Amino acid sequence: MADSFTAFVIEDAEGKPKGGFKQITQADLPDHDVLVEVAYSTVNYKDGLAVIGKGRIARKLPMVGGIDLAGTVVESRSPDWKPGDKVIVNGWGLSETQWGGYSRFQRLKPEWLTRLPDAFTPEEAMGIGTAGYTAALCVEALEKWGVIEPAGKPGAKEVLVTGAAGGVGSVAVALLSKRGYPVTASTGRPETHEYLTGLGATAFIDRAALLEKGPPLQKERWAGGVDSVGGITLVNALSQTVWGGAIAACGLAGSADLPGTVLPHILRSVTLLGIDSVMAPAAKRDAAWARLARDLDKEKLKAMYEVHPFSDLPDLGARILAGQIRGRVVLDIGR
Repeated sequence: MADSFTAFVIEDAEGKPKGGFKQITQADLPDHDVLVEVAYSTVNYKDGLAVIGKGRIARKLPMVGGIDLAGTVVESRSPDWKPGDKVIVNGWGLSETQWGGYSRFQRLKPEWLTRLPDAFTPEEAMGIGTAGYTAALCVEALEKWGVIEPAGKPGAKEVLVTGAAGGVGSVAVALLSKRGYPVTASTGRPETHEYLTGLGATAFIDRAALLEKGPPLQKERWAGGVDSVGGITLVNALSQTVWGGAIAACGLAGSADLPGTVLPHILRSVTLLGIDSVMAPAAKRDAAWARLARDLDKEKLKAMYEVHPFSDLPDLGARILAGQIRGRVVLDIGR
């Protein structure tokens, strides 16, 4: 094992967070029970904010960034894990309050680890990452709520996916279409339509149409939806949802505000399902990854992500904030 290795560390620079590559050692790592050699990580929207130093994602400094990781257990003081186990970690405060995946090695609490499903390689698991795992939680919630119906079933209505060309949206489109639901993808990038059609989208709505302020109750269209945008987009989605329908909300790429009314909820029984992937318990995580293993087509997954060397991280952080990333970005931590 190398005496020192590369990590992307966010530190204080005159009162502001600033990230950069740095050589660290095992002695610098947190004193948690499981040492993992990290093979791959990802770049999510939250990672972009942390890498660029926009906002206060890292609540403790210094902080190793990266909310995802996939790798192999090297050492363990926990009876639940042994050297050689293939694991993934999503959320649990990584990159915010706990050191994350942008490091060749990381020490982690045993309860944070999820066993890598046999269906996926570590690279593929990071092609899914927190974004895809969150999408699976959303689909799980909608199906358990019982509001969406497969295409071909009498009366089946569309399922909306906002931010469809992003990480959450891409996997949500693929999972929903695999289950037979008619998926309408919302995106502001017409050049992604072919990509989204390949994932299973059957119709499109320009994101601008969901950004126009409308009445609190609009024409009923969506049986349900997955929203990663928030703001007026989520308000309009709720206002256009059919009686008894539901929207699973998991993000705020557009806004953290919710400038709407209670009318869709009290006059149409529309439900807003809040989805938190960061602190989700093990049972929910296992169910989400089981769904991904069962329903996510490998060829569609390959179309969703691209692999970059670790050294590309600063540029990728800027690009994801600028809306220039389609699908998912996987970081090869060894490069």
